[in-house]
Amino acid sequence: MHGRRNCLETRQREIATEHLLFKLIEYVEAGTPGLLDFLQGSLDHLGDNASDDTKDDERVRAIAQRMIDGARKQGID
Repeated sequence: MHGRRNCLETRQREIATEHLLFKLIEYVEAGTPGLLDFLQGSLDHLGDNASDDTKDDERVRAIAQRMIDGARKQGID
């Protein structure tokens, strides 16, 4: 039960963090365009810090790319 609660809290924290991050990006990009381009340019340096067989640098980069793409679309609407 305790492990399930930790997973739930982790998931909820991730949802809240992602929301706040998107809003921060949206706010900064609106005032100073270029943040999304800067983040896009940093993806080559992004990687998965796992040291076991779950390590998947490309998957982490793909998730980040989708987040950037979503932020770009959000800014247009």
